[in-house]
Amino acid sequence: MAKKTQETSITDDAIATGEAILKQIEDAGLGALPGMGAGWVQTMGALNAEIVSFVADRVRQDMQTQQKLLQCKNAIDLQKVQMAFLEEAYSQYTAETGKLIKMSMDMLPGAKASTKHTPV
Repeated sequence: MAKKTQETSITDDAIATGEAILKQIEDAGLGALPGMGAGWVQTMGALNAEIVSFVADRVRQDMQTQQKLLQCKNAIDLQKVQMAFLEEAYSQYTAETGKLIKMSMDMLPGAKASTKHTPV
C-alpha cells in the first residue's frame, strides 16, 4: 500500500504553529485569548504567515544566488552577483520591515486613533 502524501503550504504551517502557541499559552493558565478579539488572532496569524513566507522566499533567492556564484568565471562577475544580491536583499528587508510594522500597528487596539504617523 502506497503512502499518501499531503502537501501543505508554508502559510498553513505558520497559522497552525500560531494556533498551537496560543493554545499552549491558554493551557498554561494565562487566560483565555478570546478576550483579545478575533481581529487580533487573525492579524497574528497573518503576521506569522507573512514572516514565514518572506523567509522562504529569501532562502529560495539565497540558493539562486549561490548557483550564480558557482557559475562566475572571474572576480568581476563574482562582485556583480554579490552586489546585486546585497542590493536586492537590503531592499526586500526594508520593505518587509515596513510591512510588518504596519501589520503590528493594525493589531493594536486604538493604535490608529492615537498614532499620527505610522512609519512605513
